[in-house]
Amino acid sequence: MTTSISLPTIVPLVRFHISLNVTNLERSVRFYEILFDRSPAKQRSDYAKFETDQPPLVLSLEPNGKSGGGTLNHLGIRLGNARQLVATQERLEKRGVRSQREEGVECCYAKQTKFWVQDPDNTLWEFYTLDDDSLDRRGVGQSLEVMTSSTLPDDAVVWQHRLGTPIPVRIDACDDSVDEVHLRGSFNLPTLPEDRQRLIAEATRVLKPGGRLLLQMLSGEKEHSTPELSGPGAVVKFVPAKDELMQLVSASTLSGLRLLKYDDPPCFVHDGIAMRETHIETYKQSR
Repeated sequence: MTTSISLPTIVPLVRFHISLNVTNLERSVRFYEILFDRSPAKQRSDYAKFETDQPPLVLSLEPNGKSGGGTLNHLGIRLGNARQLVATQERLEKRGVRSQREEGVECCYAKQTKFWVQDPDNTLWEFYTLDDDSLDRRGVGQSLEVMTSSTLPDDAVVWQHRLGTPIPVRIDACDDSVDEVHLRGSFNLPTLPEDRQRLIAEATRVLKPGGRLLLQMLSGEKEHSTPELSGPGAVVKFVPAKDELMQLVSASTLSGLRLLKYDDPPCFVHDGIAMRETHIETYKQSR
């Protein structure tokens, strides 16, 4: 009598697939070898592919001369715990990949700890852990993709101020010496109108002709001087009115004013005032 053996059905591993346009295939392959800590599964003169099991991912690289990550917002990998997050960041930084860490960020109706890296074509990668997935508000995180969206050379000079550090009376840089100025939450500190005007003037002074000023903040339909927000939003001590802020920038000698982001629905509503993540871009006129 023949006994038949029933073998379990093998379910193929489902993998997330991403295809990226790259400007220099060899350079991008080197970056992703470091990022994933492995060689490409396939590499040709006009194509490369990486496959990983954790996470289950197929990444294709296709050179086409474009830059800036195409229409992508960003890419990301969610890690299982903080230990994995720290180990991954340490490994990348030891190999020369610069990163930026954000602790306890409220983002996408969740609380996350994360860090960001960029590939050679400015495609943003987010590595994060999920601390709390049950928030009832969108939060003010996930903004780095806009603040770093320009394509700058490696030797570019960027001056940056962040919420939580004092605003200098004078920016420590020479006239016409900085490629970009980033003001991240600067106007969420308690300031007088003349203080905000002075900071815009200082940014204008240090920017090179054609240089870019980027502003990121929480702004409201009208000003709120005592927002008293919860969670990570507690660091926000002042919320300017969006329209007044736009008028302040437009009244300067800067040009090309553009509202990049003004979130809907709002991140917070306090005392009847809707508060939204706001990104503004403007440029110093070329001579």
